[in-house]
Amino acid sequence: MSFWSAMVAIVAIIAFANVRMNRDRRHAERGPAVDYDPAYTASLEREVADLRKRLEVLERIATDEGETRRLSREIESLRDR
Repeated sequence: MSFWSAMVAIVAIIAFANVRMNRDRRHAERGPAVDYDPAYTASLEREVADLRKRLEVLERIATDEGETRRLSREIESLRDR
């Protein structure tokens, strides 16, 4: 390795170390994570649970052969009215 190649490698290592130190320092200055409102979090969890229940019902309707045919007949009978 020539002298100038070694110098380029040293400068690259120093630059990389400076970038890492600045990034770590910036993350440390941010402080602790923001505390979230427990009531808001609980309401979001309830909403997700409700949406999962609704999705299960829709999946069951879409995958049950007999139910799908019965549902289709009911929809057609309502359209005829």
